[in-house]
Amino acid sequence: MSFLVNVLEAMLRVSTPLALGSSGEVVTERSGVLNLGIEGTMYAGAFFGFYAAYQTDSRWVGLAVAIAVGALAGALLSFLVVTLGVNQHTAGLGMTIFLIGTSEFVNRAALGTGFGTSLKVETFGVIKPFGLGGIAAQYGMTYVTLLIVVPCLWWMLRHTSLGLAITAVGENPEAADVAGINVKLTRYIALIIGGMLMAAGGAFLTLATLGSFTLDIIAGRGWVCLALVIFGRWGVFRALAGGLLFSFVYALQFRLRLLDAWQGVPFELLLALPYLITIVALVASGRNAKYPGAYLKPYRRA
Repeated sequence: MSFLVNVLEAMLRVSTPLALGSSGEVVTERSGVLNLGIEGTMYAGAFFGFYAAYQTDSRWVGLAVAIAVGALAGALLSFLVVTLGVNQHTAGLGMTIFLIGTSEFVNRAALGTGFGTSLKVETFGVIKPFGLGGIAAQYGMTYVTLLIVVPCLWWMLRHTSLGLAITAVGENPEAADVAGINVKLTRYIALIIGGMLMAAGGAFLTLATLGSFTLDIIAGRGWVCLALVIFGRWGVFRALAGGLLFSFVYALQFRLRLLDAWQGVPFELLLALPYLITIVALVASGRNAKYPGAYLKPYRRA
């Protein structure tokens, strides 16, 4: 029983950055724009959140700076793909390279380290509501993400004028324009909201779980989030379910290594297991997925 409790406890923590990143990508893609800069945005959020927290000795300032960096990243990508009409694949990959490179440059210039840092900051601690331990002992950001951010995004996309505008722009920007919706502004807002959530997901790793910054801290989580969006068919709750599945397998493989029965299994195979599960789930769910009608299509007013 304690084995399962430990796995579920770790699952919720591991799922937090995935939930934030995939939720941000859902909002972005629902507007018809693919954001391949998610890996770089999460990376920049992790670094600049840590750097700001270290300089100010405030984790709250660090989180605010990370979210601001995510907003700037979303605005820059919006300028490239919405205003200039740059190919979304090219712009997104360029953003990832730019943001990771900028983070590493500032890391070397300001902190004097090239492969991360041994510097530490005070992290957001684990809270135990009503004194409960076990699965209930989670970071505050985990509770906020799973119980507030994801449900609020679901409600926003389904029941608010902004959410309906985002969906309309992603499905048929011409019709949305005729109906009086500002297509460019709506996509700008969607990408900025998405960038803020992605960067917050990266900041969770430095400001909650680790308290420090290391090279390749995101470790492909951004690409996993892209897969989760397709797996979830552009729904925040379904993407969250996919993230929980990935996180469960991820947490499970770490604990299986400690069991004698699994000592003979190659370490690399267990480490790859959650990614293999993600690929299988993506193939199974993505074959007949209904993409937003204007997905990857730039809009130019006639």
